Amino acid sequence: MHNDITGTLRKTTAFFLVMMAILLIYVSYIQVFASDKLSSHPLNRRSTELARQIERGQLIDRNGEKLAYSEQNENGTYSREYPLGAIAANLTGYTSVSYGLAGLEGTYNHYLSGLANPERRLGAVGQLWPSKKGANVILTVNSDLQKIAYKALGSHRGAVVALNPKTGAILAMVSKPSFDPGTIDNEWNKVSTAVDSPLLNRAVQGLYPPGSIIKVLMAEEALQEKKVNPTTTFRCDGVLRIGTDYVLHEANNQAHGKIDLEKALAVSCNITFGQLALDIGRSNIAKTYMRYGFNKVATLDLNEQPVSLPDFTILGDGDLAQIGIGQGSLLVTPIKMAMLAATFANGGTTMQPYIVQKIVARDGTTVEETSPVSWLNPVTPALAAQISKMMVTVVEEGTGSAARLSGISVAGKTGTAENPHGSPHAWFIGFAPANAPEVAIAVIVENGGSGGGVAAPIARQVISQALR
Repeated sequence: MHNDITGTLRKTTAFFLVMMAILLIYVSYIQVFASDKLSSHPLNRRSTELARQIERGQLIDRNGEKLAYSEQNENGTYSREYPLGAIAANLTGYTSVSYGLAGLEGTYNHYLSGLANPERRLGAVGQLWPSKKGANVILTVNSDLQKIAYKALGSHRGAVVALNPKTGAILAMVSKPSFDPGTIDNEWNKVSTAVDSPLLNRAVQGLYPPGSIIKVLMAEEALQEKKVNPTTTFRCDGVLRIGTDYVLHEANNQAHGKIDLEKALAVSCNITFGQLALDIGRSNIAKTYMRYGFNKVATLDLNEQPVSLPDFTILGDGDLAQIGIGQGSLLVTPIKMAMLAATFANGGTTMQPYIVQKIVARDGTTVEETSPVSWLNPVTPALAAQISKMMVTVVEEGTGSAARLSGISVAGKTGTAENPHGSPHAWFIGFAPANAPEVAIAVIVENGGSGGGVAAPIARQVISQALR
């Protein structure tokens, strides 16, 4: 009996010792390894409430204009001000004790709130070393360009992304409809339940069929696989019969007749690119999307939505032809399409997009600084130059004429993407000046109709401002 009691006590003691060890390891993990992430998490209400006691850092554009800053109230706490309001809301996000943080306010809360101070991870004890001011976050965005892009979209739903193709720096990123981040606490119920989703950053989270803007990728792959050359001609009779029961129609049942690849891109010939998709084949097209990074997320600090790619192995011939003209089950984001245009503009190298230029402490010390990073090299400079030349023809002689600028050569591609939920989406992607690109752009107008008639003029306004 005595031995039984002793054995039980030993087992019980061992059990509690193991449990204590596990608890100690877990607490140590939280305090040492997970503390930074937990203390700066956007949904950590204690950190959000504590942040009201300090002067939160500013979000500042590349030219020194404030996009977000804090002002002290009579009771000693701070409130957040957003001078551009809805114009930059999809970038700045918001701060709220009730609803947490979003956008760059959430992503860079660690620095803006002063939580980067190592002692803050100690919870209540950390309040013995309170941070007085958060660090400033300097963005790559140009506020003047942001304002022009927002105005150019007018009353449309959609997005505009403009970036420097040589560095990947984001110059403007607009999403409409938007909201006023300064009134988020009072307007939350209205904004969060609105049917047009103003809290959605369409520039990086909106998924759309690309329509004809994807034809630049199909043209590149056709040339890459030597399925065609610049002198190859096609015959467009207005219809493409696939198998015994599928017919692909040209837009407006138009017949383009005998055309080469450059002309087919300029007039956006569905028949040519539907046939090219069949000639290139499922496997090669799938590899092309991988080659350009459509299976990867490039911007970690903007909560980018992954592209929705079809399962190419099960696509029928009709579906494959639809993918060749940017329809079917393929869904892309505006940021990805801006990156595609930027790749051709940058001689075949895709730069990783970024929006934070540097983080600066209140004493002027640079805490972090971003350097341009080459993300992918999907195409040779020679082939990139061929596609760029074709995109210039699109603007000078084809569907993109509304994007022309006096004295400046613009490269582009329009798209009118059918969707099952209403009128077609209007697209434009491009870059300028074509011979020495400084800006690449993607414009999406939801249910806008014609890419050439609606999206291209918006792009022209933004490009014109960017080149000033």
